Amino acid sequence: MRINKGSLFLLKLTYIPATLFLFNAQVFAQTYPFTKTSPDIDIHFGVAYPDPYRWLEDLDNPETAQWYKEQALYTNDVMSKISGRDDLIREWEALDKLTPDQVRGREYRGGRLFFRKIAAGTNVSKIYYREGKFGKDVFLFDPETYTTGKTLSVSGFLPSHDGKFLGIAFTENGAEIGILRILDVATKKFLPEELGPTWGGITEWTFDNTGFLYSKLSSADVTSGEALKNSKTMYHRLKTDPSEDIDFFSRARNPELGIREEEWPTATLNQNHKNYIVSYVNTVQSEQKLYIAPASSFFNPKIEWELLVGTEDSVIQVEFKDQIMYAITTKGGTSNYKLIKIDLRKPDVANATVLIPEKEKLIQSMAISKDYLLLVYSDGINGYLYKMNLSDEKLINVKTPISGTIGVYNLDKSTNEFIINIGSFIQPFTEFELDLQTNEWKKSRYNEVPVYPEKYNKLKVEDVEVKGHDGTMIPLTIVYDRDLVKDGNNPCFMESYGAYGSSMVPYFNYMQASLATKGIVLAYPHVRGGGEKGEKWYRAGFKKTKPNTWKDFNSCAEWLINSGYTNAKKLAGTGTSAGGILITRAITERPDLYAAAVTNVGCNNAMRMENTPNGPGNIPEFGTVKDSTECRALYEMDGTAHVQYGVEYPAVMSVGGWNDPRVIVWQPGKFAAAMQNCSKSQKPVLLKVNYDNGHFTEDKKVTWANFADQYAFMMWQCGHKDFQKKENRP
Repeated sequence: MRINKGSLFLLKLTYIPATLFLFNAQVFAQTYPFTKTSPDIDIHFGVAYPDPYRWLEDLDNPETAQWYKEQALYTNDVMSKISGRDDLIREWEALDKLTPDQVRGREYRGGRLFFRKIAAGTNVSKIYYREGKFGKDVFLFDPETYTTGKTLSVSGFLPSHDGKFLGIAFTENGAEIGILRILDVATKKFLPEELGPTWGGITEWTFDNTGFLYSKLSSADVTSGEALKNSKTMYHRLKTDPSEDIDFFSRARNPELGIREEEWPTATLNQNHKNYIVSYVNTVQSEQKLYIAPASSFFNPKIEWELLVGTEDSVIQVEFKDQIMYAITTKGGTSNYKLIKIDLRKPDVANATVLIPEKEKLIQSMAISKDYLLLVYSDGINGYLYKMNLSDEKLINVKTPISGTIGVYNLDKSTNEFIINIGSFIQPFTEFELDLQTNEWKKSRYNEVPVYPEKYNKLKVEDVEVKGHDGTMIPLTIVYDRDLVKDGNNPCFMESYGAYGSSMVPYFNYMQASLATKGIVLAYPHVRGGGEKGEKWYRAGFKKTKPNTWKDFNSCAEWLINSGYTNAKKLAGTGTSAGGILITRAITERPDLYAAAVTNVGCNNAMRMENTPNGPGNIPEFGTVKDSTECRALYEMDGTAHVQYGVEYPAVMSVGGWNDPRVIVWQPGKFAAAMQNCSKSQKPVLLKVNYDNGHFTEDKKVTWANFADQYAFMMWQCGHKDFQKKENRP
């Protein structure tokens, strides 16, 4: 229910105060572009929730669009006067040139290896193929030159099984929603058909290579509330008009399955189980819902889908081999997950065979090969490899050459050969080739390890545990130069996430590592809501328990201060996407702990999240205002709703992507507006609007400019000597 403030006297309501609602102009020292307020109020279960910046949601309104442009120009002007920002970009460019060519997204089909390669010093990746796995690179597609005057990004590609055709989905300016085209590999020319709008492109080719299944969205407009609703899996036959495509699996085609408009219905085929079509009906929820049908029914007017697993079965990942499905699940309350197997000929999850029960370490992922299932276990930070022979189902440890985060991939499932990547916060990913038959490790023939200047070898990693607000011990990883003195005067960059059960796993980011070489402490709290300690850890920062996420972050901030790493005038925090909940609530609850904060494409207005294009699909993670308990939990998560007039808040940069389909730009926009109108600290509050970006982009130049602004802003406010107003720099 929505009302005008003037009607409040007619209702007996609990009123959530928002003193910012009373002010239409900035009264503190900063001179931002003017931001009006409006009398919008939502009523949920007898509680009034003011929303004075609702007008900023109307992106089609010229007045609103102008406000964002003025904010962007203001931010660009401020940041152009800060020293060190351009130096960061130059340093990253130099590091990038030292990074060897990187081969990514490999697909081996028809005796050909297809991949994306980004060469040292280039801006975006291009698509190539090789005859065999180690033949000569043959160029296929360059997104920078495909359309004159535009730089595109490849959002997905998949070759046909015979390697003769390649489906390429590409987007513009980080929008993620784009078009799909089919390249004839022999002629290097595109077929005439253009399909879309799509997110990711082809889900799988038919085994006869004459057609494929692909995802199709309702709209290409990333700001539309309909864009991500009622998506479909379509079947397209090569060299036919897309208007003839068949709705293969969707809410419209399969009403008997009760698919909701916000769910993603995806159907696929797999060479590992050619007798079956498998379909998924998912949101962001990690627990999967899978259906199965005979492959022989592919062209039937009516496909009879059988439920394989439901969300109540708590299955988070599956692999198939002939008639068997292997599944990682938490069913039965196993927080660290267990491995089960199900016979596809008579699927029965309730009576599935438990192959590997829950262990002290948690199962992080798995991948299948000809004879083995390779499992990655984790202690929350470092990974451990185990292999299970599919014939005797025994689990054996595989010793790794180095420790860190582990990624595994099997290029060719007719072999037992794997590509293994291992990295950490201070070690770039090192790629190996592993033969599970012999346990022989080899240096990768695809990617070399970059070698950076000596100062990067001086970085140190420290893992500690911090007592949280309720006594829970919170893992915290700290990265800093070995020569750093813990005198409490070091600038500190602190980042976390805490959602979807996703862990802050160690990975090397030369942009952040470059900060550590400048005497800046990097800190990564492994807060609840992430998956570092399994399912229970995730659920302890979920919906009603979500406050643990930002309280854990604040506990780690206090510990860093008390332990001499930094002080409150030199501590900056940041969160990205769902991490926007973490950082906005961390600073609105404890503004005294931070000098600065950045919310990067952040969910900053949780009570309005389900009114965004990607919001309905996120209800399983955050909740809905239509449920009284979840509504109150959403209010607790809402950074914008907790901004109070007259409080001395840290300096804030709120970053939004104009083409972002995941977190629409008005989420960071409304938080910036509230902070500009309310903060008493006289510290800057900036809204950075990236018109050439979405939630992220592969475009290095755009990425560097984006994060150079964010890092320079935080370090400026933390008093780092290299990042100051140019006229004030000593």
